Amino acid sequence: MNVRKQITAATLASSLAAALAMAAAPAVAAPKPMRADMDKCYGIALKADNDCAAGPGTTCAGTARVDYQGNSWKYVAKGTCTQIPTPKGPGSLTQKA
Repeated sequence: MNVRKQITAATLASSLAAALAMAAAPAVAAPKPMRADMDKCYGIALKADNDCAAGPGTTCAGTARVDYQGNSWKYVAKGTCTQIPTPKGPGSLTQKA
């Protein structure tokens, strides 16, 4: 194998390794932009399905550790949050304990 083929093979192998590493790494989702027709509703998100702000030890969207975590929120249509039932009580416009 000549030097050119060795360099090409090494480049391809490292590119493949980098692509596989990026695909395997968990993505950190950015917060969704606020919309005037939506409210942040705390305590209604299921595990790993929040829109953002899941409290200490978490980063952002998709990081709620348990269902109905009181300090994680999802966007809902304005005026509907406190009408959403959960096993821990209705949704809240402020963080829940």
